[in-house]
Amino acid sequence: MPTSAKLMVAAFVVLTVGWPALANESFGAVRDVISESAGWFYSAVVSAALIMCIVLALGHWGSVRLGADDEKPEFGWLSWTAMLFAAGMGIGLVFWSIAEPLTHYAGNPLIASWGADPSTTVRARVAMEITFFHWGLMPWALYAVAGLIFAYFTYRKSEPLTVRSAMRPLIGDAVGRWPGKLADVVAIVATVFGLATSLGFGAAQINSGLNRLFGWHVSTEHKLLIVAVIAGVAVLSVSTGLKRGIRLLSLANVWLAALILLVVLMSAPLEPILRNVSLRLGDYLANLPWLTYETARDDTGWAASWTTFYWGWWISWTPFVGLFIARISRGRTVREFILGVLLVPTAITFVWLSIMGGAAISAARAGPAIIDVARNEPALSLYAMIDFLQSGPFATLIAFAATLLVAIFFVTSADSGTLVVTTMQCGGHAEPPVLERVQWGVGMGAVAGALLVAGGLGALQAMAVAAALPFAVVLVALGVGFTAALHEDATQQWKARRARKSRRAT
Repeated sequence: MPTSAKLMVAAFVVLTVGWPALANESFGAVRDVISESAGWFYSAVVSAALIMCIVLALGHWGSVRLGADDEKPEFGWLSWTAMLFAAGMGIGLVFWSIAEPLTHYAGNPLIASWGADPSTTVRARVAMEITFFHWGLMPWALYAVAGLIFAYFTYRKSEPLTVRSAMRPLIGDAVGRWPGKLADVVAIVATVFGLATSLGFGAAQINSGLNRLFGWHVSTEHKLLIVAVIAGVAVLSVSTGLKRGIRLLSLANVWLAALILLVVLMSAPLEPILRNVSLRLGDYLANLPWLTYETARDDTGWAASWTTFYWGWWISWTPFVGLFIARISRGRTVREFILGVLLVPTAITFVWLSIMGGAAISAARAGPAIIDVARNEPALSLYAMIDFLQSGPFATLIAFAATLLVAIFFVTSADSGTLVVTTMQCGGHAEPPVLERVQWGVGMGAVAGALLVAGGLGALQAMAVAAALPFAVVLVALGVGFTAALHEDATQQWKARRARKSRRAT
């Protein structure tokens, strides 16, 4: 049945490219229906994932090891966290870290309680609070729960590294028949479309960077060419294997991102950045339940365009990131896994958003033109901010570094995604055939290209929302089955410890 995923993806590409206007209209209609009827469900799923992480990390389940009781982790902390961050955020974070704070700074429904004309300080406060909300604990809670479930059943229960393996507590031996295979198909399709959304954003930003550097004008044709080239590089990378290709590119991403952050930190006014790190982050943590409730009940259409889009995007990424994290996390305890996946990348994300968002707001206060860029051409906003902070050859050098960062993130996302999809396609095989990797690498690039042809940014957002719904249902089922299996495992461990203590006492 997983082969049917290829047919679905191929049919989507053919129909979208053949009838782009109809496809774009259909994507928008599906997005609107899901946002109106299931936006609350997406909020409930991401909230439940965060609660589950907290309970597991603090409970007695935290000592359970993902593997044999005496097994050691395969990767060191630096390599592990670098791969986590590169796979889980990457392109999207670079794309939206300037555009989103500036768009919310210009106006949003949550600012209405501050009066008709709030101050710039208040607008900056609410803008960063919303941005932290969309990029903070929620997505990483989804990834942590999914990755933990997959790693647990693979390394603790000796199941293949597939989504259907985690369904065994619910459907038993049917995991090998159509019910289990259907779960894999849902996961593969969600992964392909979720990744295609990010690849489309990446192509748009690389095109904007090349326009800034070399005058290469922004067009759909150039974006398609970028998708083709980078997808080809990703296919070559994934064929070299996890420890060489993805690991080295992920480490390069971390150092390049750190360099860009350092330059921005040294160039931008410090006051907004320090406020973000302290007060804005505190606002986010204190208001997290309120933000969840307010965005879930919003009926103005704003939350559908932002929060529901993000929750759908993260959910559609969950099988990909979850399986990838599981693949690199053998030997870690449940507590170590959750704390590492939930807190370390989130902390890095907050630092990135605090610095880039603070610099963007400083640019908006100096001149509102950058707000129009963020709202109308979000892919250009990063380069507009760079030009505000620097000038001359140094600004060009930083713009080049930013474009290279997006390109490498593009490769690592496509690289990791291709490895995960082919692993699912091949029934959990740790080293899928190269031909399968090539086919899916090309397939993901084709989907991204089709979405760019159909409607650009709007089509990418609509597809992220739509692709998430089937897997959100699967994820709930996985959580229920995992809770039952983990409880049984932890209870057996507790009884064994008691028995050993009793024998020693006698």
